[in-house]
Amino acid sequence: MTDLLTTEEYKAVAADLALPTQAFIDGTFRPALNGATFDSVNPATGETLAKIAACDAADVNFAVERARDAFEDGRWSRLHPSARKEVLIKLAKLMKRNARELAVMESIDSGKTIYDCETVDIPETIHCLLWHAELIDKIYDQVAPASDDHIAMVVREPVGVVGLVLPWNFPLLMLAWKIGPALAAGCSVVVKPAEETTLTALRLAELAHEAGIPAGVFNVVPGGGAQVGEPLGRHADIDAVSFTGSTATGRRFLGYSAESNIKEVTLEMGGKNPAIVLDDAENLDRVAAHIVNGAFWNMGENCSASSRLIVQSGVKDALLERVMAHSREWPVGDPLDPETRVGALVSQTHFEKVAGYLEGAQVLMGGTAENGFVEPAVIETKSSDRQVREEIFGPVLSVLTVDSYDEAIALANDTEYGLAASIFSSSVKKALRGARALRAGTVTVNSFGEGDSSTPFGGYKQSGFGGRDNGIHAHDQYTQLKTIWVDLSDDADEAVD
Repeated sequence: MTDLLTTEEYKAVAADLALPTQAFIDGTFRPALNGATFDSVNPATGETLAKIAACDAADVNFAVERARDAFEDGRWSRLHPSARKEVLIKLAKLMKRNARELAVMESIDSGKTIYDCETVDIPETIHCLLWHAELIDKIYDQVAPASDDHIAMVVREPVGVVGLVLPWNFPLLMLAWKIGPALAAGCSVVVKPAEETTLTALRLAELAHEAGIPAGVFNVVPGGGAQVGEPLGRHADIDAVSFTGSTATGRRFLGYSAESNIKEVTLEMGGKNPAIVLDDAENLDRVAAHIVNGAFWNMGENCSASSRLIVQSGVKDALLERVMAHSREWPVGDPLDPETRVGALVSQTHFEKVAGYLEGAQVLMGGTAENGFVEPAVIETKSSDRQVREEIFGPVLSVLTVDSYDEAIALANDTEYGLAASIFSSSVKKALRGARALRAGTVTVNSFGEGDSSTPFGGYKQSGFGGRDNGIHAHDQYTQLKTIWVDLSDDADEAVD
């Protein structure tokens, strides 16, 4: 467990940070070619932290050119797998050495609580990099069954130059989810961090260069979606794009691919995730703790958040009483206060969006929204309400009441999304039947969670497309399969002679 500092000590660390402000391309920091900048703002205070290079298509072209050069000359792509592993392990060690700096930088840039940054985000980021590093020399290729006169080899090769487009809710962790398998595979990457949360991606690129990742292999190009994201998506020399973010933006990347070079596209998008609590669920206090954690962790700015509580009528009142009690354990406040569990929403624009969902709602608890902070809210809803249909991406738990198991499953699946789901029941058979029936990429039983580094993460329907993050399966995004067919017959020898 990380030893936490006091609020005053964290503020002192924040005041002493040297914040990166320029794009990182070809192993060095560079201003945007157009000289433009944008403000990085602390959402908890409104303070401008730094002026960040506002890149555009010219910078994207330069970064892709350098990444292509690095890929083709093999400085990373043809490095021995064990050598790539050693470099990524060194990067993880450098992150651990600089963990507090990264945690504070992440908190002030995003509004995330320092508690989460110190105890969840940074440790899991390091673990993710180590996990994929250790996997590099343990993924074996295959030999397919063939005749005595042939050998059929199925080999993986790095896909090439990859565009990685990040969300703002878990800036470092989502970066690790992508660079871990991409760099392990031997790809060169061009990273576009979210405009709201750029600082830690730039700092990590600097640490990666220090660890020994060659120039041109790991590039970070900050800027807006239209200026950087779209040029990446349309670039004819990008071989694949991995995107995490909203479903609306994900659709655009499919279009960019179709309109350019038919590049590989993997999308991890939105969710409107149900948590089903059946009448036979045991230990309602523990169930409530999981529900509250799933709904309010990271201010609800989580694509897998448990935003829909679907509860059977027989336990509704008892469960809601416990949900309210546990919700009081999530105080709102200064993100740099280690006692705070709910920090600021990432931007004023997003704050106004989330606050808008509380207007006119039947609020059972909480819901105060002011100055960029939203108090965790529990609201009573009907299945047709927009709070139930749309992804709020804030600390708002919608409650829906059902009478039967079948009604609960049908209501849970009545959504355009299919990222995650939970089911709580004392019957193993009923829980597993429900898990199989739920149309979601991850289903947890008697808990809230997302699995771990070893389990694939992604969604059904409009929550995902083209592949998975995490686990061995994540490496599929960043590799191509090649069949090498060897003819050993005597006729083949004669043809060569």
